[in-house]
Amino acid sequence: MDRAREPSLARIQWVGFQTIVRRELGRILRIWVQTLVPPAVTATLYFLIFGSLIGRRIGPMGGYDYMQYIAPGLIMMAVITNSYGNVVSSFFGAKFGKHIEELLVAPLPNWLIVTGYVAGGVVRGLLVGIVVTAVALFFTRIPVEHPLLVAGSVLLTSVVFALGGFFNAIFAKNFDQITWFPTFVLTPLTYLGGVFYTVSLLPAWAERMSYANPILYMVNAFRHGFLGASDVGLGTAFAIMALAAALMFTVVVTLMNRGTGIRE
Repeated sequence: MDRAREPSLARIQWVGFQTIVRRELGRILRIWVQTLVPPAVTATLYFLIFGSLIGRRIGPMGGYDYMQYIAPGLIMMAVITNSYGNVVSSFFGAKFGKHIEELLVAPLPNWLIVTGYVAGGVVRGLLVGIVVTAVALFFTRIPVEHPLLVAGSVLLTSVVFALGGFFNAIFAKNFDQITWFPTFVLTPLTYLGGVFYTVSLLPAWAERMSYANPILYMVNAFRHGFLGASDVGLGTAFAIMALAAALMFTVVVTLMNRGTGIRE
């Protein structure tokens, strides 16, 4: 064979990356009834119960109509849970089905494998975010004060939790172990992350504790992009998100290089 016509390693790796992303996208769209419909139904219930029924009694929040105030938080909550859930279920499924071995013997560096799965999680998170935003527009008007802040915060948050899902999947040995973290850690942090309220309403001790919750910074950066209102400094919020993404990526790639959870 003519060496000039042989595909380069970079070309092979790019094709491998594209294959992972396309497979993840195909999986999301193939089971759209499970991936896109439930968040829309859940968001509708939140808006009906919290926004419409309870919101009328609560009144304005942070200077905005209550339903308008919680809309960015509900969108971000859906992005977080779906970015996380897509990667943890997909990568653990690859481990459980033993086809992870096909990736391990392919000429793909581990950082590219991680990036491919994370890209799939980000795509699902963003698709669900768009669906929940469409639902929100049936109930309230959502201004967009700073589009770049909206895009930057949702992208970084989706990356962080997609990496979190990968981390969980690496250590999980059965399906039960991919559900305990969302149930006992992710859900409480999300509900206590300022989705439904401003932390200025909390007692001083509770407000101080809230600032230790990273999701508070993600939700508020996203809300600021829409409404221009935030309980935290934007510089701090984006620094936390960027640092978390870089740290999680480094840890996950290091674990993959060691073969943790996949060669045992």
